[in-house]
Amino acid sequence: MKINTALILCAGLGKRLNPLTLGTPKPLLKLNNITILESCIKTIVKLGVKRVILNTFHLGDQIFDFVNKKNFKIDIDIVEDGSKILDTGGGILNMIRHSKDENFLIFNPDTLWNEIYIEEIDKMKNFYFENQLNNLLLVVNKKLSFDNNLTGDFELKSSLLKKNDKKNFIYIGCQILNKDVFKNREIINFSISEIWNKLLEKNMLNGFESINKFYHLTNLETFKKLKDL
Repeated sequence: MKINTALILCAGLGKRLNPLTLGTPKPLLKLNNITILESCIKTIVKLGVKRVILNTFHLGDQIFDFVNKKNFKIDIDIVEDGSKILDTGGGILNMIRHSKDENFLIFNPDTLWNEIYIEEIDKMKNFYFENQLNNLLLVVNKKLSFDNNLTGDFELKSSLLKKNDKKNFIYIGCQILNKDVFKNREIINFSISEIWNKLLEKNMLNGFESINKFYHLTNLETFKKLKDL
């Protein structure tokens, strides 16, 4: 089984990176002379995905121009959130409605994606289909986070994510979702965490552990540290 379409969340306001993001959308910030969006797209291309859909809202024209000028070796469609930002859940659902596919790889470009993740995400895809799942989140032990201030989101036990006092695992911005997890949802502003929480209540939110060092554009301070690497 393959996943033919990847979604990239590019509509955020990037407030934690002000003033940099007042004039530049966060996905177009550069580290090592390459935008974090380009790093994300290049990783997706190496995964063998055929199509990318990304959404825009804040300074969306810049992202549109960037994608057109770059001429990436993959089909890329840009979907606007509309007159109001849709947040992560609404944004994903809006992009899904522009595809006939059932399963989607979904990326936050805030993570510094590169080729070290290829084998890991391939294994994640295999696990997803072998176990006939409808959701799977890539998570990492917080000990591997470059930003030591990040707190954990979940605990991971036997490939199931739970919320308890420990929360040693951080969601790192890559997940596989089947469109059915959005059943009966409208395209309005809502967070993907609403979907996760409903799955958690049923003990059905799945996790796959990353063993790579986790680099993430948390805020301006972290961005400056990453530029110094």
